[in-house]
Amino acid sequence: MSYKLSGGKQANKNKVIWILALMLIILIKVVTINPLWVERYYSTGFYVFFSNILRILFGWISFSLGDILYLIAGCWVVWKMVKNLILLFRRKINKKSALEKLLKLILLFAFIYIVFYIFWGINYDRKGIAWQLQITPQQYDTTDLLTLQDLLLQKVNATKMTVVKNEEKYPSTKELIKRAKRSYAEAQKKFPFLKYNHVSVKSSMYGTLGDYLDFTGYYNPFTGEAQINTTVPKMLLPYVATHEIGHQLGYAKENEANFVGYLAAVNSPDTLFHYSTYLDLFLYTNREVYYFDSVSSKKALKQLTLPVQADLMELRKFDLDHQSVFEPLITWIYGNYLKLNNQPKGLHSYNAVVGMLIAYYKKYGKI
Repeated sequence: MSYKLSGGKQANKNKVIWILALMLIILIKVVTINPLWVERYYSTGFYVFFSNILRILFGWISFSLGDILYLIAGCWVVWKMVKNLILLFRRKINKKSALEKLLKLILLFAFIYIVFYIFWGINYDRKGIAWQLQITPQQYDTTDLLTLQDLLLQKVNATKMTVVKNEEKYPSTKELIKRAKRSYAEAQKKFPFLKYNHVSVKSSMYGTLGDYLDFTGYYNPFTGEAQINTTVPKMLLPYVATHEIGHQLGYAKENEANFVGYLAAVNSPDTLFHYSTYLDLFLYTNREVYYFDSVSSKKALKQLTLPVQADLMELRKFDLDHQSVFEPLITWIYGNYLKLNNQPKGLHSYNAVVGMLIAYYKKYGKI
C-alpha cells in the first residue's frame, strides 16, 4: 500500500500551503501598521504569555538550545549547498528541478519569516519604552549632549571608585545572571511593565567567534533564550545581561533594549551593574559629542580616572587583538537587518539611546 499523494493532490496541498503562508505574512503586515495595536495586543498581551512559556520550556537547560539549533541549521545549509553544487556539476539539475528547489527555498524563508515575527519580531513595531514612560526623544543639540556627557562622566568615575574601594570582583556567569534578575526585580517596583519571570540567560557557545565578529550578546527568538558572550572584558557583562533581558521582555529595537537595560541596572543594588552601564552609556554619548565637538569629547576622556582609563585600554586591546576580515561584512549585514526592522539608522540605532537619556533626564531630573 502506498501513502504517497497523487500529483493532483500534492499540487492542491502545495497551493494550500502557499496561500496560508501568504495570508499569514499579510496578516503580520496589517497588524504592524498600527503600533498601538502591537503594544496592546501583542507586546503586552500575547507576547508576554508566549515568551514566558518559551523561558519555562528551555530556561532550565544549562546550555543554549538555540545555539545548537543554529549549529544544526548552519550544517544543513552547508550540506544542501554542497549537495546541489555536486548535482549542478554533474548536470543533474534541469530547469524544472531548479524551479522546484527555488520554490521550496522561498517557502522555507517564508516559514522562517512567519515564525520569527510571531515569536518576537512584531515587537519591532510596538510603541515602546518611551511611550510607556511618557517621554519624547527629540532632536538634541550640543548643549544637551555636553550636559549628559558631564553627568555620565561623574557617574562613571564615582561608581568605579566605589568598585575599587570595596574591592568588588566580577561574579561567575551563574551569579551574574542571578544579579541581573535581581536588577529587574528592583526596577519592577518603579516600572511594573519590566516584570521578568522565568530566567533564561545563558553563556553563548560561540563566544570566541563572537569576539572576532564583534558581538557581546544576542537573543534567540525561536527558543526565548538570551545569550551573553562571556569571553569579552568583564566590565561589559553586567550591562550586556540587562540589555539582552530587555530583548526578552519584548523591546526589540537596540536603543530600547539599551534603555531598558539601563533602567534595570541603575536600580540594582550592585555597583558593578551601575559602573558597567554608565561606562557603556558614557562611551555612546562621548561618540555622539565627537561628531559635534571633538575637543570636548577628547577632554571628557582625559577626565576619566586612571582605573576607568585602564578599563578602556583593556577594551581597546581586546578589540585590536580580535580584528577580523569578516567583521565589516557582518557589520554590513546586521546593519541592513536593523534597517529592515524599523531602525533606519542601522548600527547607529544603538546610539539612539542617547536621545532617550536626554529626554528622561529632562523629565525626571536624574540619570
